[in-house]
Amino acid sequence: MHSNWRCDDCGDVPPFHVAEHISAEIVGTVLRESASAGAERMPLWAPWPLPPGWTVTGVGWAGDDRSGVRATTVACSGPEPLGGGPADLVFIAEQPGVGLGNRFAGIAGIDPGYLLSESLSARGAGSGPHAKIKVGGHPTPLWCVKSPEDRSAYVSEAKGIWLYAVAWPASAGYLLAEHVVLHDLSEGVPPELVFGAPSPYLHGRV
Repeated sequence: MHSNWRCDDCGDVPPFHVAEHISAEIVGTVLRESASAGAERMPLWAPWPLPPGWTVTGVGWAGDDRSGVRATTVACSGPEPLGGGPADLVFIAEQPGVGLGNRFAGIAGIDPGYLLSESLSARGAGSGPHAKIKVGGHPTPLWCVKSPEDRSAYVSEAKGIWLYAVAWPASAGYLLAEHVVLHDLSEGVPPELVFGAPSPYLHGRV
């Protein structure tokens, strides 16, 4: 007997949990869950300060009581940077071999390494990353990887684990070209953090 979920394409994967609603108290619950199994605490990345008009719209985690939390995700929603319509961004931190980031990015497999290699090759030697943000106080490059046309997906590494940023619609990825700073909520939840209606993308309703 085991608690893993089984994907028809990828095999066993850690179960994924999503909070039905979002508030400071629920964020605190997720943070306690991520520290309860004795494993190394996973970062919970959220943009802070939030871009104008944006709110935090969900949190989730992958793992179980045996292996601990192996991936976390934070969803945000706000105005699309080019057209002004609704947009959503999901930030994922995950250990190798989980597959949560690939799931939201709409790409096969449980590891983005091959797609990152393809992106670097297509970018050409000497070319810079597609976007740069600050993560946990450190400048961090983001590389755009191939994904379905309805979204854009970026991959990088922070604190020794994978970092994904997945945006709907695809043009919402331009937000990452602005001055985006990701703060680890496990180091403190800003009291001014604004929460919004639950993200349909995080809850699988889109």
